[in-house]
Amino acid sequence: MKFELKSKDPKSNARSGEITTSHGKIQTPIFMPVGTNGSVKGLHQHELVNDTKADIILSNTYHMYLRPGLDVIKEAGGIHKFIGWDKPILTDSGGYQVYSLSKSRKISEKGVEFSSHIDGSKHFFTPEYAIDVQRLIGADIIMAFDECTPYPCEYNYAKNSMHMTHRWLKRCCDRFDLTKEIYNYEQTFFPIVQGSVYKDLRKESAEKIVSFNREGNAIGGLSVGEPHELMYEMTDIVCSIFPEDKPRYLMGVGTPINLLENIALGIDMFDCVMPTRNARNGMLFTSEGTINIKNKKWANDHSTIDPNGTSYVDSMYSKAYLRHLFASKELLGKQIATLHNIRFYLWLMEESRKNIKRGSFTKWKNIMVKKMNNRL
Repeated sequence: MKFELKSKDPKSNARSGEITTSHGKIQTPIFMPVGTNGSVKGLHQHELVNDTKADIILSNTYHMYLRPGLDVIKEAGGIHKFIGWDKPILTDSGGYQVYSLSKSRKISEKGVEFSSHIDGSKHFFTPEYAIDVQRLIGADIIMAFDECTPYPCEYNYAKNSMHMTHRWLKRCCDRFDLTKEIYNYEQTFFPIVQGSVYKDLRKESAEKIVSFNREGNAIGGLSVGEPHELMYEMTDIVCSIFPEDKPRYLMGVGTPINLLENIALGIDMFDCVMPTRNARNGMLFTSEGTINIKNKKWANDHSTIDPNGTSYVDSMYSKAYLRHLFASKELLGKQIATLHNIRFYLWLMEESRKNIKRGSFTKWKNIMVKKMNNRL
């Protein structure tokens, strides 16, 4: 993997760049649609390519490991061939699922024992096995196995967890470096900063992660319930330590405003289920604010979804028609809403890159943040 830094905003830490992988190039800042089970819910792969203009998607190690299973993916020739996607893919390590399965998992120095949410069967992930699993899945970018601490979190727990994550990282790196790609293309490994919302822990973790000198670096354990200002504060601390010549990935974030504010702090990569999950519930993001398409006020509104045409569906379907589809419980409603939201997020990334290049990002971002606070 290669990363080229192309432009920097003169009034913030925002930057644009290009990541090159074996499955193509990724323009940054970038949002990665989440395809937990090898599918971005509600969209065909050709819609992701042609209509949302996605450069990369994220898939989930925990879920793909349980179903369809590693044998199926390996027999298919890796995840790209299995799901019919020839662009880059990133897999998380399963650490976040470990966090979310707090009632059915046990964490030790060796690794994590957890129960399948499908059939209750017992499984055990070590840092080494998390790397092996991601090698078999075959994503272009694979992540370190870590513990994502909850919010709020006691200082001593956060500190002990962070140190264990660092020890796990050493084991992940050793395993990654001692093993080879299973398929005929390179894979890249990113470590993850932890430390909850404690400044000294985040600083210590960022310095430790940087010392491993991998091709990219990630920030985990945010967007788990903490106030947004704390998220920005932790991100700012970590970005001040991360090297400029490597991509920076903020995991699991977030709202359009979160994305814009974190781009201003120097983040390059994002993922979140929000655009797809909110779409299925009738919440649409537009360039003028947020719409709850289920509201009666849209029943006879024949204007386009987004007046600025951030996606092609905006010129095809009216608010009234989309509300009708939701009221009728037609699947097409959720599909149109999902396509719109994903395209909007990627439009936001495209406009960010354009404004960074022009040197106008900060002014544009401040205008957009005000608009994104509108409930239409």
